[in-house]
Amino acid sequence: MGKLVRRTLGGDHTVAEWSADDPGSVERAAAAMRHEVEAGYVAVEGGEGRNEPVDELPPDAEVVILTMPMGGG
Repeated sequence: MGKLVRRTLGGDHTVAEWSADDPGSVERAAAAMRHEVEAGYVAVEGGEGRNEPVDELPPDAEVVILTMPMGGG
């Protein structure tokens, strides 16, 4: 079971969950991820020792984290 979570200062919020065995749940989660990315969030595949940016939802991911881009100066 994969999770799409939005990371905020107030904590993590689950946006969607999916199962790689359920194409409908994968498509709904992918649509939710696209919506969040279009709103300005950055998506990264999380997991043990990894935080890799993704443009599309990886169906086999354990967690995809949505976060706002860091400002620099």
